[in-house]
Amino acid sequence: MDKKPYDFLVFIGRFQPFHKGHLAVIEAGLKQADQMIILCGSAHQPRSVRNPWTVAEREAMIKGALPEADRSRIHVAPLMDIVYNDECWVRNVQATVNGLVTAHHATPHNRPMIGLIGHSKDNSSYYLNLFPQWGAINVDNYESLSATPIREAVFNGGKDNVERFLPNNVNQWLNEFESTEAYSDIKSEHKFVAKYKQAWSAAPYSPTFVTVDAVVIQSGHVLMVERKARPGKGLLALPGGFVDQDEKLVDACLRELREETRLKVPGPVLKGSIKGQQVFDDPHRSARGRTITHAFYIELEPNKELPKVKGGDDARHAHWVPLADLDPNQIFEDHYFIIQELTGMQ
Repeated sequence: MDKKPYDFLVFIGRFQPFHKGHLAVIEAGLKQADQMIILCGSAHQPRSVRNPWTVAEREAMIKGALPEADRSRIHVAPLMDIVYNDECWVRNVQATVNGLVTAHHATPHNRPMIGLIGHSKDNSSYYLNLFPQWGAINVDNYESLSATPIREAVFNGGKDNVERFLPNNVNQWLNEFESTEAYSDIKSEHKFVAKYKQAWSAAPYSPTFVTVDAVVIQSGHVLMVERKARPGKGLLALPGGFVDQDEKLVDACLRELREETRLKVPGPVLKGSIKGQQVFDDPHRSARGRTITHAFYIELEPNKELPKVKGGDDARHAHWVPLADLDPNQIFEDHYFIIQELTGMQ
């Protein structure tokens, strides 16, 4: 067998869902590398309109599309988003790849040749420039495919129109998925978002929404609410909401905090406990459209007894959650990453 240029090629994507464009990249990679590492992005997040399928489900789609002989050459691993910290995200990629290379490199005394493979379709492919220590292979975009319209069709009753873009096993898998409770829930969320956007369809330009969120910390706990309505029904979120036309950002934050948690702390104490403020503006942070939030970091004095809270307004419940117990799989939108960024929690 001829020696291939690379020992490992790394392919990073979300694969929501896995389509023939992704398959073309893998097929090209297997011709140039002994093994491929496939990192499934947006891992450890709750199901949503943008991220409907788990890493395990996406791995099944990927491996099911390959011949049996090639499956052992593929190593799929989860990759969590670090939305507001590129350096931390790069470190996670490096650590994951290094671990898999160490586990699967047949000749550990020889330095393996590693490369990145993908196609520069848009700004989402900027990562191809973040790893100068690795080689890079650019693959032409297969029929200009994008997962976004495919995903839209799957949850909007138009899957028949996109079946030709999907491997046979993925079509079969999606047919079975349509009978699950998870599919019904995402479809309802998709319908809600579509209706929400329709209300703004007559605007002369796409609207940009402004919101506020409160990151309230006391004694190693963060104050969270359980959402009682879509989007994100049942998920934990930071207390917050939309800014009224006649109020300042900080006043909107404190108003939403009181409405949603009934936090038993005097207003002047809350305002005096604000330690910082930061804007969070990832374009994909909200399914409802372009939404920029201003998060306020409120650090209360340590106390053995946490202030009493009670859910109100848009919140079913309010909870103090230990920082170590935060589970990104159960947290709405990018709120986990906002907490990470403001608390320095990595």
